[in-house]
Amino acid sequence: MRDFHLPGRSAVHATNGMAATSHPLAALTAIEVLKAGGNAADAAIAAAMVLNVAEPQMCGLGGDCFVLLKPPGDERVIALNGSGRAPLGLDADQIRAEGHATVPIHGIHSVTLPGAVDAFCRLNADWGLLGLDQLLAPAIHYADAGIPVSPRTAFDWATDIADLQGDALEFYSLGGKAPVAGQLFRAPGLAEVMRRIAAEGRQGFYDGEVAEDMIASLQALGGRHTQEDLAVTRCDLAAPIEGSYGGVDLLEHPPNGQGATAILMLNILAQFDLKSLDPLGAARAHLEAEAAKLAYDARNRFIADRTARLDHMLSVETAQRLAALIDPKRAMPDAHPVSEAVHKDTVYLTVVDRDRMAVSLIYSVFWGFGSGLASRKFGINFQNRGAGFTLERGHPNEAGPGKRPMHTIIPAMLRQGGRVIMPFGVMGGAYQPNGHARVVSNLTDYGMELQEALDAPRCFAAGEEGMQVERGYSNAVRAELAEMGHPVTLPDTPIGGAQAIVIGQDGVLTGASDPRKDGCALGY
Repeated sequence: MRDFHLPGRSAVHATNGMAATSHPLAALTAIEVLKAGGNAADAAIAAAMVLNVAEPQMCGLGGDCFVLLKPPGDERVIALNGSGRAPLGLDADQIRAEGHATVPIHGIHSVTLPGAVDAFCRLNADWGLLGLDQLLAPAIHYADAGIPVSPRTAFDWATDIADLQGDALEFYSLGGKAPVAGQLFRAPGLAEVMRRIAAEGRQGFYDGEVAEDMIASLQALGGRHTQEDLAVTRCDLAAPIEGSYGGVDLLEHPPNGQGATAILMLNILAQFDLKSLDPLGAARAHLEAEAAKLAYDARNRFIADRTARLDHMLSVETAQRLAALIDPKRAMPDAHPVSEAVHKDTVYLTVVDRDRMAVSLIYSVFWGFGSGLASRKFGINFQNRGAGFTLERGHPNEAGPGKRPMHTIIPAMLRQGGRVIMPFGVMGGAYQPNGHARVVSNLTDYGMELQEALDAPRCFAAGEEGMQVERGYSNAVRAELAEMGHPVTLPDTPIGGAQAIVIGQDGVLTGASDPRKDGCALGY
């Protein structure tokens, strides 16, 4: 139990339904949909659409999503991949010829086709109870009337506005400036697009005037995107991948998502006695950082649209061999040569309904405001997921026509004894697999309560940015990590954000929401 003398928040308990999102109005929308007779799939779609307006720097109709869904009365889990592909005209040689060693983070080369809208329509058609017109009505209202900008969104907006170009700056600024907390943000263009999706489904987005606006705008910016590329955009259904740790099974989305990285990281950590270590001490932080370096190196080698080495990444033997490379007292400077022989912005929400359908959904345009580009008429912000490709020749994830890039966004679920017990997710770009591993370890190794597990301070071995250590750690821990060889830095923003719902056997739902964002968990 938390110390009620200190600032903090309690977990939320309810029995009929629960939603946890990164914005209060999105969580409220989800609950209202549940109370109106919708199910968890309906509520998740409605909340995601509100987030288009509430957190436009994080997600939007021009982005992608991934979903894990547990049907009511059934413990199987279905993975829905709503990530778009590169246009058929993408030419990696052309990008290299322009002098790029990597796909540029911003600009036209990084824009892949938007897959989320098709996935939402499929989710509604296969599992929803209410019509899209009813589900999109709250978001349309907020887009037309305006939504007050929340404090964390304003903080991010002020940083990300510098990346907006051309039409995007017109649609996503107030007179060229970022809004401040409490100011109203309106998006009438997005309202009109959502009205068409509400009336016509996917056709209202992937065909007609909206599609023409997107493709004409992309081509005017120098893109090779075509109407045919957009028309064939479809989501895929698959089975999740999984691994075990501390008596629970971690279910992740298969590639092209990076979920296998979280499973590998936990498999590496399982080779050490984390329970004996201080959860907020340097020894645990060090082992986690080293495991992350090795797991992310494997990710960078193998995860792509079609991953040939997935069995290798999920193998316990692979984890044991990688764990043997870790020095408990010294940081490795670069995991790539060491392991040679062994081989940034998002919204997450989760909803559970009275019939115990559970939805774990993550939705993103990747970096803040994605590519920094938007369509001319409706202001659809284009994602920059193509920056997830590599330009290394022959690499499984090399940029190529019609391919899906390696994706950072990963929804997750925990299962125990054959029963799904917790849909959850951790936002934060590359941090997400590390975040999944830390939340699972907080719960299983240290017995933390759900909200406590999300609140606990974080650190992340973030490559060139050094080892980011939040202020929640003591100065003594920072000094000890530095002595081990970690280049300790204080991150400009808190690391990630998370939402989770525990499905109790006693019928009680417990929801938690990360204080690093503006959201909350609500139930009824």
